[in-house]
Amino acid sequence: MSTHTVGPLDPTTGPVLVVGLGNPGDRYAATRHNIGHMVVNELAERNSQRWNTHKAGAAVAEFRLGIGGSKIVLAKPATYMNLSGKPIAALLKFFKIGPENLIVVHDELDIEFDTIRLKRGGGEGGHNGLKSTSQALGTKEYLRVRTGIGRPPGRMAPADYVLRPFSTTELETLPMHIDRAADAVEVLVEDGLTTAQNRFH
Repeated sequence: MSTHTVGPLDPTTGPVLVVGLGNPGDRYAATRHNIGHMVVNELAERNSQRWNTHKAGAAVAEFRLGIGGSKIVLAKPATYMNLSGKPIAALLKFFKIGPENLIVVHDELDIEFDTIRLKRGGGEGGHNGLKSTSQALGTKEYLRVRTGIGRPPGRMAPADYVLRPFSTTELETLPMHIDRAADAVEVLVEDGLTTAQNRFH
């Protein structure tokens, strides 16, 4: 694993790649593990973007944030979660983006549902999508928007919990949770990590 220093997010140096982690197909679309997909879908919808298939193995949408704003590349890997790293690395190479301008949006077991946390680097907490990404990039120093889904109830295995749909109670506030995570991505791009942390933590 590389330990080289990665600079701060800087949209003036080139595009920002925002990746929503998840599993492909209708079977997984509404599950907790796919909240990353839900957040980038919200960002695409806000900006009236359609998804296009990219040769890197992902669905991609490109736009500028606001009038004359930062260029954003949204992506949803077409692979299963544990193979997310390969298409992410390929997209970074294609768009000539460094890991400092990568934002990964993912589900987070260790954070309560309806809670957002942002950070750069750190461990993967057993998340296979993050493990694959760190391995493929040779660094853990990329930005993460950690979208809380909470711990499984009782003795349910985390692997089963993340692949189940949200509960009826959670579904009542899920749209607001997704909306807030999308807001966090926009603030992260426009104002940087510290400002975004101060606003959403």
